Amino acid sequence: MKSKTIKVDYLARVEGEGGLKVRVKNNKVIEAKLNIFEPPRFFEGFLRGRKFTEAPDITARICGICPVAYQMSSSHAMELACGVSVKGQLRHLRRLLYCGEWIESHVLHVYMLHAPDFLGYQDVIQLAKDYPDVVNRALQLKKLGNDIVALVGGREIHPINPRVGGFYKVPKKEEMDALGERLKWGIDASLETIQLVTTFPFPDFEQDYEYVSLSHPDEYPLNRGRIISSKGINISAAEFLDYFEEEHVKHSTSLHAKVKERGRYHVGPLARYNLNFDKLPEIAREAAIKAGIGKSCNNPFKSIIVRAVETLFACHEALKIIENYEKPDKPCVEVKPRQSTGHWCTEAPRGLLYHHYTIDDDGIIKDARLIPPTSQNQKVIEDDLFHFVSKNLDLSDEELTWKCEQVVRNYDPCISCSCHFLKLNIERE
Repeated sequence: MKSKTIKVDYLARVEGEGGLKVRVKNNKVIEAKLNIFEPPRFFEGFLRGRKFTEAPDITARICGICPVAYQMSSSHAMELACGVSVKGQLRHLRRLLYCGEWIESHVLHVYMLHAPDFLGYQDVIQLAKDYPDVVNRALQLKKLGNDIVALVGGREIHPINPRVGGFYKVPKKEEMDALGERLKWGIDASLETIQLVTTFPFPDFEQDYEYVSLSHPDEYPLNRGRIISSKGINISAAEFLDYFEEEHVKHSTSLHAKVKERGRYHVGPLARYNLNFDKLPEIAREAAIKAGIGKSCNNPFKSIIVRAVETLFACHEALKIIENYEKPDKPCVEVKPRQSTGHWCTEAPRGLLYHHYTIDDDGIIKDARLIPPTSQNQKVIEDDLFHFVSKNLDLSDEELTWKCEQVVRNYDPCISCSCHFLKLNIERE
């Protein structure tokens, strides 16, 4: 057989509506596409004409899995535009809130969306029949992340407590302390998670990526830092559009991002890990080395190990913040609008998230631009599909289709907040 088409109309175990198509002719891959057909949602249009203080609440509705990332990026961007900086315990609370989101999002992906690929199950429901204790641990760990978001953010989904300048309300010391023992359990559960995923069978597949992430001199990046890459980029968020650009492609309703004059790049856990390994706490570094991924990892299938390591980091960081927490005198700092432009990037669970706003003297948003991590990863996902299929044409159609889906799920693409079942169509020429 010299030619065939592998087509997945609806990808399962990803957030949103998308499919994939790979065409092989004369034993060579000639096309690999990630088809995203989620309808345009026009959030940038919704933001124009609104008050600058509304940006965190509006952008949070973009995603039910990572609303905190949107709230933090928009809040920081607006504060920068207005010449305000949030420091001290309020900054730590924001970092804690982000840790909660990383925990719940990473655990959802590791156990519910990605682990079934490695263990040969169609979904986590089937997995739970054979591994009830494992899935129960996952549910408890995810709930820990949800409860952190609920305490600091006001509720688990689309938090209502964050605002430009800080928060509407801050937790009491005793409320924070109540999470301490659970986070100690969470650290142990994260270590067990790393041990589990290390045993998974990983294809021999490595690529030469340009990794892009935030980097901070004193901490593993969440919501502060400069943008760096493994190929020499070192810029502020204000310079983002000087180095990166988006373009339309016919087969996707999402824009594709690329490094100007260079092409695809990779954001997310692998990028953060490879560029910031030395900023992880000792317990996470030791666990990663023991897991066999070393100080760098270029196999996207092993991103599940890195997500487990980042879950350990988030639990460790959250516990540290809680143990040193003192309730601030005020829940926020005053922010007065002025005609200006603000840019900011934070690290969503899936990677770098860029926000850019222009406001007038009354604080009315005149322009808004948001570039999410999935948009930035689309080119690299397609490139992975192309090279993986090229190296594995000897696999059966069924196995190759399964692996192609897994290639996409390595990136945990956040197309939207819904999930669809798989419809498979293989055409042979």
